Amino acid sequence: MRKGLLGVAAVAIMAFAGVAHAQEEKKVTIGVSIPAADHGWTSGVVFHAERVAKLLMEQHPGLNVIVKTSPDPASQANAVQDLETQGIDALVILPSDPDPLVNAIKEVKGKGTFVAIVDRAPSVNDNTVRDLYVAGNNPALGQTAGEYIKATTPNAEVVVIRGLPIPIDQQRQDGFDKGIEGSGVKVLDRQFGNWNRDDAFKVMQDYLTKYPKIDVVWCQDDDMAVGVLQAIEQAGRKDIQYVVAGAGSKDMIKKVMDGDKMIPVDVLYPPAMVGTALEMTVANFYGQVPVRGTYTIDATLVTKDNAKDFYFPDSPF
Repeated sequence: MRKGLLGVAAVAIMAFAGVAHAQEEKKVTIGVSIPAADHGWTSGVVFHAERVAKLLMEQHPGLNVIVKTSPDPASQANAVQDLETQGIDALVILPSDPDPLVNAIKEVKGKGTFVAIVDRAPSVNDNTVRDLYVAGNNPALGQTAGEYIKATTPNAEVVVIRGLPIPIDQQRQDGFDKGIEGSGVKVLDRQFGNWNRDDAFKVMQDYLTKYPKIDVVWCQDDDMAVGVLQAIEQAGRKDIQYVVAGAGSKDMIKKVMDGDKMIPVDVLYPPAMVGTALEMTVANFYGQVPVRGTYTIDATLVTKDNAKDFYFPDSPF
């Protein structure tokens, strides 16, 4: 699936490849606002945003893409305002925390600027806030993990490490609960790991102290899985059968490829989706058909049989 992530956008670009030279020279400025690379997944977001921006500016002489990273919602709100003062025609934003940023986003859209939201949607996610929404399938990310655990260990005692207290995390939790429905799977605990390996390490240490028997860990994020595995190894616990994470990092995909019993599968949620959103936004200006609506990327289950299709050793994540 990851190799085809940009397929829709690529088709759109190919469709307008033959437009007149004057159209190609049209001046368009796009601002890209994304979180700073504070963990593995966001480092991938930054990498793909900068990579795709460079490629698109080479393809379109009149295009200027400005990429800004921010460490927190307040800084990101300031970055959005700064981009707005630079006269952007479009904003592509992956919000660090969407609801606190919704007013800043609405202010931009209210001036007629094209807005594409990536990944983290606000509680109200409709055409009053954005023109385009590109994201992984958050409910399916949780449901796919839950269904795998249900099928593999139907009576497992599971601990869950959540991400951040934002809407997409709840969507993943709801999907997971749906996935294990009707089974004997018991969730012992759910705590936030903030999509951070150090925080997940601490949460897992607490779980290992609190629960003498744990069968499975679901931590929904590959970066957190690194901390989880470290905590398990340090504790010398042998009762934990496996960990299910998600995103599709090269390290976790390699473990799946190699048949690592602790990481038998992974669930895709690729950071390259920011590149998809940027390509589709550019297509809105240089193409012949306006781009609107929602584009959802499947939460594919990566197994030993298909892992080679999702392994990219040169990726930063």
